Amino acid sequence: YLVEYGYDPGEQLCTDDFAGHLAHNCNLSLKAIVALGAYATLFGETRYAEIAKEMAERWMKEAKITDGEGYRLSFDYNDSWSMKYNLIWDRLLGLGLFDKSVYEEEVRVYKKKMNTYGTPLDCRAAYTKLDWMLWTTVLTDDREYLNDILTAILNMCSDSVDRVPLTDWYFTDTARQRGFQARSVVGGFYINLLAEKLLNK
Repeated sequence: YLVEYGYDPGEQLCTDDFAGHLAHNCNLSLKAIVALGAYATLFGETRYAEIAKEMAERWMKEAKITDGEGYRLSFDYNDSWSMKYNLIWDRLLGLGLFDKSVYEEEVRVYKKKMNTYGTPLDCRAAYTKLDWMLWTTVLTDDREYLNDILTAILNMCSDSVDRVPLTDWYFTDTARQRGFQARSVVGGFYINLLAEKLLNK
């Protein structure tokens, strides 16, 4: 299924669907590519490793923003950007499907898009997902970026007028809760501990 449909996903569900359905999702494409790479590594499937690498090379060309920095929200939407949180598994699992320059370029975009309370999930709205925002900090060894994200989250918790158990979906410009609270996904806070273990940082 992933070989046939994974690279350029059609109109299908993804975990960002609260933002609206989106075909040709570049982050969902990443998920399929990394999944094929992980499968190939797990079972020693050379054919799938080659397919994953070919897809990754194609992705780096076709998802790239034309005349700009970073990679698109969707393949057919050039003037767009989004957090590529699925990309972290390429690094953490040591798959080596994507060039390190892709990680670094994405993080530079996130830093430029950052608001007072963090970086938005993508170009469609000012809200973010706390767990995925933290996931992006393992794409780089830039401690300043990690500290900036952690400080933004701390300030959100302090300044938000929505006094609820920790929300993972909030507006990065106002610190207001968009939805969700007290969910297990905030375990994403610990992604850097996993990174430290896997990357021997």
